[in-house]
Amino acid sequence: MDALIANMVTQVKKGDQEAFEGIVDLFKDKIYRHCFRMVGNGHEAEDLAQETFLRAYRNIGKYNSEYKFSTWIFRIATNLCIDRLRKKKPDYYLDAEVPGTEGATMYSQLSSEEPLPEEVVTENEEWNELQAEIMKLPEKYRTAILLKYVEDLSLEEISKIMDIPVPTVKTRIHRGREALKKVFQMVVKTR
Repeated sequence: MDALIANMVTQVKKGDQEAFEGIVDLFKDKIYRHCFRMVGNGHEAEDLAQETFLRAYRNIGKYNSEYKFSTWIFRIATNLCIDRLRKKKPDYYLDAEVPGTEGATMYSQLSSEEPLPEEVVTENEEWNELQAEIMKLPEKYRTAILLKYVEDLSLEEISKIMDIPVPTVKTRIHRGREALKKVFQMVVKTR
């Protein structure tokens, strides 16, 4: 796969726009999901994913092939999301009711492999709680947690995306997990 991507990048650098379309096809879903998890809004995630690909195309000449292309493009997406979050504090939440529905949230609209309705409700509630708490984390911890546990990236890849040393990545993941653990221990005690 890496060889295919490297070949596509080479073709894009030579001016082949169809090769870039191939790159977009390979990464569009992952980049969108990453942006969605970072900003918590589908429309903004779409905008950020598009901007990620525009920036990648414009700056393909700056891409250093010593690094994985996925690391480079995720770094672009992450930086754009962080910039957006800094400019605008979120005034919406994924667990908020969808207008025009009877208590439905964005999470309740997700498709599944037909589990029981009770399981869906329980799972949605737990996911909503987790997502809400992740969104409350400071940006540096939230980014590290999402890249590690949602995008399943290595510490080295996260280090490159966030432009920080690996030990700092480990510290941010640890502190983010500790913060989440404290919140959920308090929730369990109050139930």
